[in-house]
Amino acid sequence: MAVPPSAPLPCSPFYLRRQAPCPQCSWGMEEKAAAGAGCREPPGAPRAAAVPCFGISVDQDDILPGALRLIQELRPHWKPEQVRTKRFTDGITNKLVACYVEEDMGDCVLVRVYGERTELLVDRENEVRNFQLLRAHGCAPKLYCTFQNGLCYEYMRGMALGPEHIREPRLFRLIALEMAKIHTIHANGSLPKPTLWHKMHNYFTLVKNEINPSLSADVPKVEVLERELAWLKEHLSQLDSPVVFCHNDLLCKNIIYDSTKGHVRFIDYEYAGYNYQAFDIGNHFNEFAGVNEVDYCRYPGRDTQLQWLSYYLQAQKGMAVTPSEVERLYVQVNKFALQPTSVSSRVTFLLRGVRYQWVIALLTDSGLFPGVSLLLGTLGPHPEPVLHHRL
Repeated sequence: MAVPPSAPLPCSPFYLRRQAPCPQCSWGMEEKAAAGAGCREPPGAPRAAAVPCFGISVDQDDILPGALRLIQELRPHWKPEQVRTKRFTDGITNKLVACYVEEDMGDCVLVRVYGERTELLVDRENEVRNFQLLRAHGCAPKLYCTFQNGLCYEYMRGMALGPEHIREPRLFRLIALEMAKIHTIHANGSLPKPTLWHKMHNYFTLVKNEINPSLSADVPKVEVLERELAWLKEHLSQLDSPVVFCHNDLLCKNIIYDSTKGHVRFIDYEYAGYNYQAFDIGNHFNEFAGVNEVDYCRYPGRDTQLQWLSYYLQAQKGMAVTPSEVERLYVQVNKFALQPTSVSSRVTFLLRGVRYQWVIALLTDSGLFPGVSLLLGTLGPHPEPVLHHRL
């Protein structure tokens, strides 16, 4: 099942108001100064055609009436009594419903409704630009419209992959080729700074008040975490990994395999933007370990990685690559992937926080899930599978 995202809602200044420089280090100050400038496309980037925006708000608790109003605008020739709907349940922060009239879903409109207050964490205007940019390069479905709290787009046929699929050589080759294609997308002008550190700072700011050292010995003090983040930035920034246009959230379920066309496409562009090449690949490699039952014994071995990276580099360069080029990328990717065997699991958790810290923020700060109390101290030293299980 396919699922992308985006709509022009103003980005809430909530987390920007709460930002405060870190008293122990300068990384927070630097990221605050870069806010708004380093994570967007540079001036001169190609502009896509305007997308219709309807002044319609869809009730999250009763999606169908609002969805059908949008369908009347987008498909006026469809008879309301003939419109069929299908709900999708994979999304955590968004609700999605498919609308169609034909049995084969040949023409199908997906209506995506944003979760309440998710604009605290996602720049929806930037998300729409990402959607249009990827569509212009043949990497995304058609974006039909935006509305007050969501967007409508084309249904993408295919199967959402699982951890068992992305380990298959015939499929991971297709994934490597598609990632290489996206990484070669360039806007005009100079490249902005990588989005990683800016987002990490914002997410960490949202949740650091919830990290109470008295909860558990497994959760280090905020000062310790801030020093580790500063160390990560200093070390990883020196690896000279190229800054490219990245997906930044390549979960298995965000990869759609179309067996009839023999290709994969990526969906969900909420976190897309310029970032380190090695981060995007390493973040995806962590998906090999699984989701609900995380087992890093399934993290791709050296031979598998070298084969994957060879496919990627050859597609990106359009020519044969040398073993030294593949080896260099292999080293960079694994430092960004931060396997638990090489660093403390809590730092792994923080770097992978581009995915997980927003979940904590939503649970503890935004009120998206009222009545849920998530004590970080109960998660133990390996919080990722516990988070998945609780969600």
